[in-house]
Amino acid sequence: MQLDTAWLPCWQPLPWEKDKGFEWWYFRKYGTSFIEQVSVSHLRPLIGGVENSPPTPSFPTSNGENETNRQNLSECKVWRNPLNLFRGAEYSRYTWVTGKEPLTYYDMNLSAQDHQTFFTCDTDSLRPSDTVMQKAWRERNPQARIKAAHQALELSNDCATAYVLLAEEEATTIVDAEKYFKQALKAGESVYRKSQNCHSQSPQHEAQLRRDTNVLVYVKRRLAMCARKLGRIREAAKMMRDLLKEFPLFSMLNIHENLLEALLELQAYAEVQAVLAKYDDISLPKSAAICYTAALLKARAVSERFSPETASKRGLSAAEINAVEAIHRAVEFNPHVPKYLLEMKSLILPPEHILKRGDSEAVAYAFFHLQHWKRIEGALNLLHCTWEGTFHDVSVYPQKELPFFIHFTAGLCSFSAMLALLMHQFPELMVVFAKSFFGTLLSPFSFLREKIERFVPSGLWHQLTHV
Repeated sequence: MQLDTAWLPCWQPLPWEKDKGFEWWYFRKYGTSFIEQVSVSHLRPLIGGVENSPPTPSFPTSNGENETNRQNLSECKVWRNPLNLFRGAEYSRYTWVTGKEPLTYYDMNLSAQDHQTFFTCDTDSLRPSDTVMQKAWRERNPQARIKAAHQALELSNDCATAYVLLAEEEATTIVDAEKYFKQALKAGESVYRKSQNCHSQSPQHEAQLRRDTNVLVYVKRRLAMCARKLGRIREAAKMMRDLLKEFPLFSMLNIHENLLEALLELQAYAEVQAVLAKYDDISLPKSAAICYTAALLKARAVSERFSPETASKRGLSAAEINAVEAIHRAVEFNPHVPKYLLEMKSLILPPEHILKRGDSEAVAYAFFHLQHWKRIEGALNLLHCTWEGTFHDVSVYPQKELPFFIHFTAGLCSFSAMLALLMHQFPELMVVFAKSFFGTLLSPFSFLREKIERFVPSGLWHQLTHV
């Protein structure tokens, strides 16, 4: 059973974080959780999990590498949310109102790892500003990250990653974030052109080009998202189309999901269908956005005149059957989504990472797409009738029963450890307890021995017991 922790609404510091113990030191040194590493590497294979190494989050640069990434993507469990909010301008508002953190410790750890992978490379030591930013992405404290970004800009005013960090975390409005991203775009394009001219000189230059490409694509995507949030939807859709044309191999970023959401807001359903025809392919990873958008378009054709009573009398038409089948396919992919679209469960802020087919993906999808379902009359009614009649009692993740020997071994080890601890802490008391326990346990045998001694001659009994 997969544990979905990316969506939890708030995070409280763990005991070892307060005391700055081993777990804190290990994360600071290696950039990953020791407990997570041990669980995935050693414990998971013992309880029947398949040991596979998740793909390193990097972007493809050639057709061959892209195909390899596509094969590995099917094994990836946690994905970057393509519609994640801005920390400073959006997530922080939740903190200001409630005093709680909107992101979990696990989610922020994943983001820190993404930033180190996307925005750093081996050649950072050649430029002082990049060296400062390499340390900034590892900082746990947001204020320390922001301070480091300003230090990097003092060393070099064309440090694109410093503008990215300030746009994400220091800017308190989308307008301010857009200004920072425009500065990042100007700096990023200049560095990207330089990297293109010398990327073939050495592997280090090639790694630098890959990093500069990551920064450029990230900045352009976030600029398009800023335009979308500020109401310039057609401009945002054009920027996303241009980005997909300029970097067609970056399918793992799911930029097409941003484009789908913008086109749905424009009610350009023919264009939405064209995007789905391209990306709803068997060779590409599926998502709730792909499956439920396809279902929404099919439902749009019949939902306005759909009536369960009428359909039960005359049967479903061909178009209604197509719509129902599309909803079936979507619900089978992620059964959590209907409860959020039908407002049976309350929405929370979407996380920065989602678990495919999990509750966190459902939250992220419904947070942005609920309005598009409400706009089409009868779409939610058709979804409700189909979901309630077919999938209401379907289990999401069937629990896998562990073999008996695993339960027995775990219980035996726990019992032995408890006895050893008690014996170490209370040796005298445990000796008294053991004598009384075993005396009670062996009392039936003592009674049986007395009965046998009555009927067996003493000489014969002595010979039997001393053989």
